[in-house]
Amino acid sequence: MSNTSPGYAITVRVEAPSNAGVTSGLVAAVGRAGGALTALDVVESHADRIVVDITCDATDAEHAETIAAALAEVDAVSVRKVSDRTFLMHLGGKLEVTSKVPLRHRDDLSRAYTPGVARICRAIAENPEDVRRLTIKRNTVAVVTDGSAVLGLGDIGPAAALPVMEGKAALFKQFAGVDAWPVCLDARDPDKIVEIVRSLATVYGGINLEDIAAPRCFEIERRLRAELDIPVFHDDQHGTAIVVLAALANALRVVGKKKADVRVVVSGVGAAGYAIIRLLRAQGVRDIVACDRRGVVHPGRDGLEPARRWIAEHTNPPGHDGTLAEALVGADVFIGVSAPNLLTGDDIAAMADDAIVFALANPDPEVDPFAAREHAAVVATGRSDFPNQINNVLAFPGFFRGMLDAGTSEITEAVLIAAADAIADSVEPGELGAGYIVPSVFDGTVAPAVARAVREAATASGAS
Repeated sequence: MSNTSPGYAITVRVEAPSNAGVTSGLVAAVGRAGGALTALDVVESHADRIVVDITCDATDAEHAETIAAALAEVDAVSVRKVSDRTFLMHLGGKLEVTSKVPLRHRDDLSRAYTPGVARICRAIAENPEDVRRLTIKRNTVAVVTDGSAVLGLGDIGPAAALPVMEGKAALFKQFAGVDAWPVCLDARDPDKIVEIVRSLATVYGGINLEDIAAPRCFEIERRLRAELDIPVFHDDQHGTAIVVLAALANALRVVGKKKADVRVVVSGVGAAGYAIIRLLRAQGVRDIVACDRRGVVHPGRDGLEPARRWIAEHTNPPGHDGTLAEALVGADVFIGVSAPNLLTGDDIAAMADDAIVFALANPDPEVDPFAAREHAAVVATGRSDFPNQINNVLAFPGFFRGMLDAGTSEITEAVLIAAADAIADSVEPGELGAGYIVPSVFDGTVAPAVARAVREAATASGAS
């Protein structure tokens, strides 16, 4: 059975006889069903009966139902209610607007709103640059999606993507103090998306593009960067590439290899794969082989769109052809940003000694991490229930904090690399090991370090 996860936590409220052995029977039922018990609370106690909340983690929604059914089968026990704790967290959404200024009496109202606010409006009309100083623009990011390529879910549309964008906004605030807001667009045409975002950008100090399908995500990002005077960052590309580069730098330190000497195989040539390859090349990695579902990407392929054409022309120097598994033979590094269960442990065994495996497809990676660990020196995934979680939250909050503080808009490779170096350096030399190549997402020092590095790099590069 797969590992249980807090993402499938349930609380089952049951009514049971009041006797000494009833709670042990409930605990045993959860164990037999394969659940991971995290809490057992008596919420009502009477002479002849008790009401108990049993909280446990399951592997998926179907498993949660199995656990609830197992509890209902305990003698003399009745299930009152089953609550999915993830759904409970999302009830009513995860965000709210909170005023930064007190509104206690007429004086406050006169300054925050009419008539005092008119003076602020006139000041901005006379000097438009004051909008950054006198409004929320200085610290606000729009999280923009069309819901066409949501991680692990695919094309689910803007409404279904909203919970993800809410979560993203919450992470901005939690880790970097950046106020972010979801902007989920019911539009697919690049021209329309660009026009909408351009029109609403007045309010925001930055644009975080999220979960927009390739190849149109590339065009949208390129055009918005050209038309707007605020940073435009496609997190699926650049956030992923930053954290992968940081993790790889530390993994190579663990195994004693250098970027210039390793052969890297990348599975997935969408937004994330394209950005990873570009950033690896900028850091001196030259022997890169990129694969999609048809195998190795090479210039002889027909019908390559511009991003894949660039990949074909700038990777695979030995001219490999064939399948992903064939390309992996003798490789030092595997980076997967593609689809689940593409490889086996035998495929990893065919890699070079002290291999590095980043299997980042979510929720199920390209190769079972336990099978990979039997052969690779370092294994990382995108999951929170395995060591070495490569998670974009290590990058985007601090990255935008630094860009907003610098007051710049141009995102250069130097800025991206500075962010990656800051994340890598957040792991102290004494902490570095095969099971710890990136810091915890809850390490409070990471976002400030990334922000500082980004601010300094942006200022040094003269970005405007």
